[in-house]
Amino acid sequence: MEPFDNEKGAADETTTVNAGEQIATDMSAVPTRKRRSLNHNVFGYIFSIPFVLAYLVFHLYPTFYTIYLSFTDAMGLTQEKISFLTDDVFNNYKRILDNSVFKEGFINTFLIWIMNFVPQMLLALLLTAWFTRHRNKIRGQGFFKVVFYMPNIITAASVALLFNSLLGYPVGPLNGIFQSIGLFDKPFDFLDNKLAARITVAFIQFWMWYGYTMIILISGVLGISPEIFESADVDGASEFKTFIHITLPNLKPIMLYTLVTSLIGGLTMYDIPVSITNGKGAPRNATMTNTIFIYNQVFGGSYSYRTASAASMVIFLVIIVLSVFVFKMLSDKDEVREKKENKKRMKEFKRAQKLQQQGGAF
Repeated sequence: MEPFDNEKGAADETTTVNAGEQIATDMSAVPTRKRRSLNHNVFGYIFSIPFVLAYLVFHLYPTFYTIYLSFTDAMGLTQEKISFLTDDVFNNYKRILDNSVFKEGFINTFLIWIMNFVPQMLLALLLTAWFTRHRNKIRGQGFFKVVFYMPNIITAASVALLFNSLLGYPVGPLNGIFQSIGLFDKPFDFLDNKLAARITVAFIQFWMWYGYTMIILISGVLGISPEIFESADVDGASEFKTFIHITLPNLKPIMLYTLVTSLIGGLTMYDIPVSITNGKGAPRNATMTNTIFIYNQVFGGSYSYRTASAASMVIFLVIIVLSVFVFKMLSDKDEVREKKENKKRMKEFKRAQKLQQQGGAF
């Protein structure tokens, strides 16, 4: 049997005391860390207050008030009392759906959006493939990106003034060029022809937004793992096949985001059409969009708040339906199926665990 060593026992006792003091110190530090993290959380909530207030005042309240007005007889600024429709609650919606100008505005809006979105996406994809080439780096990428993106930061009023000058009738730069090369015998009024006016508005929208779409797609490509492209290079895949079979499938979520945001922006198109045609939707309502129709209902002299509110809610519902449809159509079906299976397995696991606990209780 080993003899007892006083010095060793004292050392062990000292070590135990020091360890106890260290544990006590660590335990006392825990509330301090919690208190500090709590303070940081409070600061985060405080900083979010301005956004929440702005959202409630300028977004949520107007939305609910618009819904309310769409079921009332609100007409004019001097109306003393606004009351709900009692005989036919959906009368305002029926009137909107029977309005020929509103229907024509819907057709114009979709046509102009499609005419600008399809070439916008194609050109943005082409520029994205050009800027993100892995084998040959393009010199001066920053300069070209700024040039392509610059139309997006120009105000709509400036763009409208520019194109009104270019398309001037009977004297204008574009008419002068076309007449000098023999394309036109006489000046052509671009904004007095329905098809030409729609193409003009669609081209302006395309010119202003293709750079923004390009930047979004380039950001998506830069988020793809470089190892995938390196593997494709090792396997000898061409740049075209790499872009088609690797880049595009990985860009699907970004393209879905671009499609949905462009759809929302297209259905609420206002600034360019109203600036080009001075708010009249000329010629013969060819550039009349839904938003211009709503603006004219409120500020065009009739002050028909009920009609404008009902039209706004119809557009709102159409945007929701189309956005959900696009998400369903373009979502990854295998991923959705896997999520459903995982959720089903989790439910079965929780149910079995619950039954086991109930059996153990008895």
